[in-house]
Amino acid sequence: MSAASGASPSLRRSLLLWLLWPLLLIAPAAAGLQYVLALKPALRAFDHSLGATVISIGNFVRTSPQGLQFEMSAQTERSIRTNQTDAVFYVVTGPQRELLAGDPPLAEPPISLAAQEWHFYDARVFEQAVRVAALGVVCGDAVCQVRVAQTTGAREALRNDMLAGTALSLLLLTAALVVAALVATSRGLLPMHRLSRQLGSRSLADLRPLAASEVPREAITVVGAVNRLFERVDAGSAAQQAFLADAAHQLRTPLATLQTEAELAVMQPHPPELSATLHRISAAATRAARLGSQLLSLARSDAIARSATPTEAVDLKHLTSLAANEWVPRALAAQIDLGFELQSAAVNGNAFLLQEMLDNLLHNALTYAGAGAQVTVRTNSTRGVTRLEVEDNGPGIAPEDRERVLQRFQRGAQNLGRGSGLGLAIVSDVVKAHGARLLLKEGADGKGLLVRVTFESAARRQNTA
Repeated sequence: MSAASGASPSLRRSLLLWLLWPLLLIAPAAAGLQYVLALKPALRAFDHSLGATVISIGNFVRTSPQGLQFEMSAQTERSIRTNQTDAVFYVVTGPQRELLAGDPPLAEPPISLAAQEWHFYDARVFEQAVRVAALGVVCGDAVCQVRVAQTTGAREALRNDMLAGTALSLLLLTAALVVAALVATSRGLLPMHRLSRQLGSRSLADLRPLAASEVPREAITVVGAVNRLFERVDAGSAAQQAFLADAAHQLRTPLATLQTEAELAVMQPHPPELSATLHRISAAATRAARLGSQLLSLARSDAIARSATPTEAVDLKHLTSLAANEWVPRALAAQIDLGFELQSAAVNGNAFLLQEMLDNLLHNALTYAGAGAQVTVRTNSTRGVTRLEVEDNGPGIAPEDRERVLQRFQRGAQNLGRGSGLGLAIVSDVVKAHGARLLLKEGADGKGLLVRVTFESAARRQNTA
């Protein structure tokens, strides 16, 4: 990854930030609201229960000629004071705040209440926090008060349970929403990742339009812009290839004529001092004619690769046998032993491109192996793998030059100036167009050069993928 790409903003990160920041604010607020709305009814239920006890105690206040009386049995009092978790206190006071029954500390502070008027408040009794319910009770012509207090253990336990439940639900909700946001952003960006992989895996010759149906509507404009760019690049490439083909074709005839005339000039009687010059002219004309032929082949192969010409079944053994008729005489003239070890080797490909590949391999071998060298061509097929090999025992290509010589107009360091540097580049282009693999290595006993082209069947490629 380059420094520029590392510093560029991430769409995934931006989406997650815009989704998660509101979530981190909204989720706690919603949890707090849920806690308050659930806690209030529960506390009201406690107050209602406490109020029921106040009413029960108030029913024991009596008026008689002797005055106010509070008549509650000891058993009833024990029942009122008995609670599993909290302590219960009560007090009953007369109209003048005189103590009628209960716990005196609970009578403080003084509160003025009308008949049937309620008052709930928090206080401390016997050094304990309590919740108090007070009621004005009619006693004759006056109003008495009944107060009941209960420690807050059960209320605090309820608060803690509800707080823990709310916190747990908040954590679970937040985790679920975070996971949902991650999944949503990942799935939402999948079309963009597929588009990126599709663009990254394409070769320079693959300028087919991208399918707009595979991307979200927001990215259709980007796909449209890329497709328009592909159209312009394709048009420019087509114009370049057309120019190259036209130029090579126009040069082919005069270069062939020049080559013929140069060869005739060498063969005809001429002054001895012109012999070296005529031989150089003949060699230069031969190289120029070969270059024109290679440029034309390169233009044709590029055009065929770009047009996606349907493939056909081609037997490399048969193709090599036909090429032998042309290349054996050339090998004899160059004093090179050209041999063939051919087995049936069927591939799906373009016959013209495969023929150009073989011709360039043979031309390179005969050109650079040197007089007295041996060149062997092999074809074979085993277990879904088809191979074409051209091996020689000449000077070979240095390991550090093998990647470079596959580029156009590049030659090895040991090349003394012969050739144009297009032969192996054409071979590399044909290999890529067929989805095959190209290997350059030392020949037998570490001598010379072995060029191996490996074709795999579609079934084998699927099994090894």
